[in-house]
Amino acid sequence: MQNRYYDGGGMEEEKPRLLLMGLRRSGRSSIANVVFNKLPPSDTLYLESTRDINKERMHSFMDFQVWDIPAGVSYLDAPDQDIDGIFSSVGALIWVIDAQDEYFTAIQRLNDTILYLCRRYHSPQHPDNPFDGMPHIEVFVHKVDGLSDDFRADVFRDIQQRILDDVADHGFDAAPIHFYSTSIYDATIFEAFSKVIQRLVPQLPALENLLNGLCSKTGVEKAYLFDVCTKIYIASDTTPGDITQYETCSDLIDVVVDISEIYGWERPDPEPGSFEEKMLAQETGNSDAEAMITMERRGAKCLYLREVNKYLALVCIMAVDDPAEKRAMVEYNMRVFARGVNQVFEVRPRLMEDAELKRVQRAKASEAKMGRKK
Repeated sequence: MQNRYYDGGGMEEEKPRLLLMGLRRSGRSSIANVVFNKLPPSDTLYLESTRDINKERMHSFMDFQVWDIPAGVSYLDAPDQDIDGIFSSVGALIWVIDAQDEYFTAIQRLNDTILYLCRRYHSPQHPDNPFDGMPHIEVFVHKVDGLSDDFRADVFRDIQQRILDDVADHGFDAAPIHFYSTSIYDATIFEAFSKVIQRLVPQLPALENLLNGLCSKTGVEKAYLFDVCTKIYIASDTTPGDITQYETCSDLIDVVVDISEIYGWERPDPEPGSFEEKMLAQETGNSDAEAMITMERRGAKCLYLREVNKYLALVCIMAVDDPAEKRAMVEYNMRVFARGVNQVFEVRPRLMEDAELKRVQRAKASEAKMGRKK
């Protein structure tokens, strides 16, 4: 596996954007550095407060921008702020609320932002999807690691109820708002970001179908498709899972990445060629592209990791008596799955190009028809 890094320059406006927002000292910058820059959580204590909009681009299976918006930016009421520039091309707005601090001001600021977006995007003429095009509002009730379980649940419910009630009072109860309880000191922040990213992946239904098929054919208990650099999983099978399963698979990602950084090598991008040649190069270009580890915990538990392509890895939890007996069948099905995932991500750009070509052709035909009438 190769190292992937994040680049703050050369922003491209068409890339989907994640906005990190919240009050001062809410934990926005800490979240961004832990998830996207692999900063140890203990080192976030030394981060300075964000004074300017910090822009980074994530190079991954889906390039997107991450903007850390400082609390001092009055983006709604300041005439010198480019509101359209901030909120255009936004896939998700992540609002971070410090659960250990007084949060009524944060809720009011968030509600003002939600109402602004609802009024901007609300389309009553489309009752099936009245907020089409509106960014998803993702509320992170953050720093919950310092609260007792009961108090944590009470704070979460109180914040959720206050926000939803205020939005509903203005007639926008169908707005896309989601809530998460998070901390940078455990896996909850990665779990929350996984859910956020999945809403931005148009191929998610196809990926879930592939994972469900893989689980049914190979006896896999739980399967995750990970972005290797961030440990965010972009898809999983639809069977119920828990946070401990994610943590187990995430730890395996860390082990394999650490080993590959020592013994791996930089794999060149495949030369332009046919689709089949590119897929073959992805599958055979790195002989350490898969690893298998057996762990004994309350019976035989086998963790299987296979690199799918440059950015993605499949991690599975299997309950088998003897993994060696089924290794050939498992590896065959994993290869088929990897090929299917690569085809899913290859086909969508083609479909989008075809749709754009047809749109241009229709526009030209319409212009020609209008010219003949004149």
